[in-house]
Amino acid sequence: MVRVKICGITNAEDAHLSVEAGADALGFIFVERTPRYIAPEIAARIIAGLPPFVTVVGVFWDHAPGHVKAIAEQCRLGALQFHGDEAPESLTDHDRLLIKTIKVSRVEDLAAMDRYQVSAFLLDSPARWSEGQARAPIPWDLAREAAGPTPLILSAGLTPENVGAAVRHCAPFAVDVDSGVEARPGRKDPTKVRRFIEAARSATSAREC
Repeated sequence: MVRVKICGITNAEDAHLSVEAGADALGFIFVERTPRYIAPEIAARIIAGLPPFVTVVGVFWDHAPGHVKAIAEQCRLGALQFHGDEAPESLTDHDRLLIKTIKVSRVEDLAAMDRYQVSAFLLDSPARWSEGQARAPIPWDLAREAAGPTPLILSAGLTPENVGAAVRHCAPFAVDVDSGVEARPGRKDPTKVRRFIEAARSATSAREC
């Protein structure tokens, strides 16, 4: 069954809504000066109130390893997602599940996956983060091309309307959504969250590959 990560959580209401709707993981973005940044002390309070068996993912972008470790401890993160140009050797000193974002627009971009030893790869668009506008999906054929022993998380431009087709076409380990289920930047739309998770899960049994 495909897993679902709801990213860009900024408040307790959206966190609990996502868990109740069936999300397997929640993403908290610790990247300053981005629309969905959350201060570690606020994230820690939200995370402390979550039920067990929900994976809490911290998103970082070219932060110093010491900074990442401090936030991981403060917030009790279960996984770390590295979204920047982090060197492979900079990720080896962390004791949590590691997710490396690979930004892809052509097949040559997938070569970066050979450099990292991580728990999963997240395939995303090279485009700047959304500030409310729709994002274009990555070419889904690239996700099929990237399939290998390391689990793949499909991201970029997913919505309740297209996530079912994405799951059937790519057969990812998980899907990741942020702006595609928002009412506005930083706030989730409850109906979109529920529809997204339902569409992703109902598509699992009809995979094409």
